[in-house]
Amino acid sequence: MPLPPPASAEPGRPPDGRRPWLDRWLAANADLAELHSSNPQVDAVIEEIDGRRVRIGDRWLIDFASCNYLGFDLDREIIEAIPAYLDRWGTHPSWSRMIGSPVLYEQLERELVELLGAEDVLILQTLTHIHAAVIPVLAGDGTIFIDGRAHKTIWDGCVVARAHGATVRRFHHDDPEDLGRQLADDPGSPRLICMDGINSMTGNPPDLAAFSELARRHEALLYVDDGHGFGVVGERAADELSPYGKRGNAVVRHLGQSYDQVILTGGFSKAYSSMLAFIACPSPMKQLLKIAAPPYLYSGPSPVASLASGLEGLKVNARRGDQLRASLYAKTRRVLDVLDRLGVYTLNSSGFPIIEVPMADPDDLGKVGAIMYERGIYVTLAFYPGVPRDQVGFRLQLTAANNDEEVDELVEVLEELADSDLLRLREDQSAGHVSVPRLDPPR
Repeated sequence: MPLPPPASAEPGRPPDGRRPWLDRWLAANADLAELHSSNPQVDAVIEEIDGRRVRIGDRWLIDFASCNYLGFDLDREIIEAIPAYLDRWGTHPSWSRMIGSPVLYEQLERELVELLGAEDVLILQTLTHIHAAVIPVLAGDGTIFIDGRAHKTIWDGCVVARAHGATVRRFHHDDPEDLGRQLADDPGSPRLICMDGINSMTGNPPDLAAFSELARRHEALLYVDDGHGFGVVGERAADELSPYGKRGNAVVRHLGQSYDQVILTGGFSKAYSSMLAFIACPSPMKQLLKIAAPPYLYSGPSPVASLASGLEGLKVNARRGDQLRASLYAKTRRVLDVLDRLGVYTLNSSGFPIIEVPMADPDDLGKVGAIMYERGIYVTLAFYPGVPRDQVGFRLQLTAANNDEEVDELVEVLEELADSDLLRLREDQSAGHVSVPRLDPPR
């Protein structure tokens, strides 16, 4: 008769101490686990900020890991306006949105309708909430076609939709031909195409004209997450101050497309430094989501300070947003030009302020992260499996609040890393190199 397991054994855990389910997760995320335990650039505690400099322990670093592209998190005009909202509304509404919403929501939605040029807008807490709630509603028991490099939170929304009866199919990243073949092979209905706007790792936009045309031809909805583009890119015009365009009204307007068969989602948490997100859609769909989307019915709403910073941010954007975008473009262009001069490869082919730089050897990511930390540069480490192994590297995110001296210091470290042969050099066109062009002016 076998002996019973020791009394200290965990329920469901084999007597030999193995945890197969946990071991699988640890193996799949081994690179991240190693970085987490050994590299100060990961899971850091920021103890103090001074402009775009952050203090971790006793070390000050220049922050190139922030997504606060317009610098609104540090904007005194916005900061000083928030207390008046708190005096009037308190710190946080106590109702779910279905029960009641401060009029601030209605004001924000009206402002966004005008800015985006959309039929209607619904604001919720985060893009993660929106994807998990909206994708299942739109997909029903039909088919979702998802871009192979779509953001993890879009994938998670598709997993929820699959649990509700949808079929999920993946098409090659930014490949309209592959998507077209799959749409032709699947005549079911409804059909939903899910993808990023400005990609969160490469900084590049999709071929939105081709994807929009496919959606219309095949009677599908094109669902676009432009969390990183909203506030940065906008409509093109002859009098624009930078190739990012005007007004920051997101990738649909920037690429000259309409909202016909297109559902745009975006967030305030990047350019507007606020905990809000939106879905731009037809008015009947907005009314449907009010009774079908769990975050509207059941979740707590955004804090009043987020609603206030969103409203005040939209005012600042209207007055001087284009000047901030011009400053942001100049800083980004400078870094891209330096990488080009050094012969360093980058995934960025757009000129937008997300610059991922792959390693010559993916195993050197921890080493490079430590060097940058020692040299006072704080970046986002792009690790496997978050990115394909051949794209392991670091991501630089510039903001309008970074000053020229901070960019000088970044350039010095990039030159040092290039001289040490730690960064992947530019490859020829046949090996997949994409040059870094200047954005064309509007026609």
